[in-house]
Amino acid sequence: MQHFDTKKYSNTDVKEVKRLNANSGLSYREVKELLAKKYLKNNS
Repeated sequence: MQHFDTKKYSNTDVKEVKRLNANSGLSYREVKELLAKKYLKNNS
């Protein structure tokens, strides 16, 4: 299996993108889950 330098072909540093995503906070799914839990708690 060949390993290509992704940055060379797409001009994107995949490792940097993953690092930034890891530090970006809650995901869309996590926010939806928190809002659903809060809604259910307030409307019980």
